[in-house]
Amino acid sequence: MAMNESVKITILCEDQARMGFRDKIFLAQHGFSVFIEADRKILFDTGAGDVFARNAALAGIDLAETDCIVLSHGHWDHSDGLAALAETPVPACPLLLHPGVFVDRHKANGEYNGIGWRREQIAARFDLVESATPYRIAEGIHFLGQIPRENDFEGQATAFYVVNNHEKFPDFILDDSALAIGSPEGLVIVSGCSHAGICNIVEHARRVTGQDRVHTVLGGFHLLGNPGQLEQTIAYFKTNRVEHLYPMHCTDLPALARFHQEFGIRKLCAGDAVEIGGR
Repeated sequence: MAMNESVKITILCEDQARMGFRDKIFLAQHGFSVFIEADRKILFDTGAGDVFARNAALAGIDLAETDCIVLSHGHWDHSDGLAALAETPVPACPLLLHPGVFVDRHKANGEYNGIGWRREQIAARFDLVESATPYRIAEGIHFLGQIPRENDFEGQATAFYVVNNHEKFPDFILDDSALAIGSPEGLVIVSGCSHAGICNIVEHARRVTGQDRVHTVLGGFHLLGNPGQLEQTIAYFKTNRVEHLYPMHCTDLPALARFHQEFGIRKLCAGDAVEIGGR
C-alpha cells in the first residue's frame, strides 16, 4: 500500500471540547467529525450540526479545500451537519458513503435515529458515491465499505430497528465503516462509531490494504456498558499492539479509564489534532 508522507487529523466535533482561550473557544456536541490532511483532504463525518464548521474556522482549516467528504454511517450525530455545508463554500466534491445509510432507522422507543437527509437531497447537493465494498479514494487512502463481523464479542446485539415495507427488523448498522490511511509509521485507521466493532475494523483494514502494521486507531470505539466486550477489546489490543489508541465519542468513562490504565491513552477532544509522519 502506498504511503502518505504525513497524516494530520483535527477533531472538529466530539462530545468534549479542549480548553481554548477567550478568543478561541472550541465547542463540543454529541457527535463526531474530523478533518484529515494527507495526500487528499477529507472531511470524515459532520456531527449533528454546524459545530464542526465553527471549530474548523478556529483551527484555521478552510473547508473549501475539501477533496472528499465521507460518512461513517447513517446516524444523525455523524451526518446531519451536512446541512451546514449547504451554506458554506465547499465545492461540489464527492460524498462517499455506504448505501445503507439511508435506511429508515429507529431507537427502541420508536424515535427516528437515522440521517436527516433523503438520498435525492444529498445527490442534488453533492457528487454522491455509494459503495458497500472497499473504495480507493486515492493511492494509500481506502474507505473500507461494509465491515465483516467475524469475532464473537462485537456487533452481536442491537436495540435499534429499521422499518422496511411497514415491517420492523433489527438494525445492526451494517453500513458502519471506516477509513484506512497509509503512513510512514504504519496504518492510520479512523472510525466513526465502530458499530461493527473496532477490532473487526482493524482486521478488515489490514486485509483491504495488505498492510499489517497499525500505528494509530482513532474515533468512536462504541464501548458502552458491556464489560465483557471491553475486556476482550483490551485483550485484542494487547496482542495486536498499536502505537497510538485514541478512543472517544461513544466510549464511556469506564472504558476510557481501562484504556488509560492499560495503554496510557490521551483523550482527544474537539480542537485537538494529531500528526503522523512528516518528520
